[in-house]
Amino acid sequence: MKIITQTGRLYLREFVPEDGKHFYEMNSDPEVVKYTGDGPFARTEQAFDFVKNYAQYEKYGMGRWAVIRKSDGTFLGWCGLKYHPEDDLVEVGYRLYQQFWGRGYATEAAKASIAYGFESLKLERIYAHVHIDNASSHKVAEKSGLNFVKEFQYDGIPAKLYCIEKEHFYNTK
Repeated sequence: MKIITQTGRLYLREFVPEDGKHFYEMNSDPEVVKYTGDGPFARTEQAFDFVKNYAQYEKYGMGRWAVIRKSDGTFLGWCGLKYHPEDDLVEVGYRLYQQFWGRGYATEAAKASIAYGFESLKLERIYAHVHIDNASSHKVAEKSGLNFVKEFQYDGIPAKLYCIEKEHFYNTK
């Protein structure tokens, strides 16, 4: 198990094979995937295969990470940085089990991911795209220091684009 970063309440680690169970369960909740464009996995094996074949860490030195509560080791969801080679940009993303919404975990994990991106990966800027109707995720992006850039279509879905520049991150830290 490789821990990437941690906060007061959480640590973010690379996925392990057992996380397939959580991917299956989270994507089976219509409220969790409501604004993502993702659907449920047809079979549990597909979720395990997704985790097993997740190559972002080796390919780009970053990726989505499991969000684990330190106090009891509970898997809350995932958060992290995703490189989009076609656009040459990095975005922060997050998804938690519904039972953990509204407790500040997504913001805490997003801030930790952003800090890791600037401090360890030496990124210049980090983006986020959020479905136009996902008010809670807009709040997470804004509380994490990202600034609204524009409305646009992301994979055919109406979204808002956010960005945080390295200079802004260090000036507001």
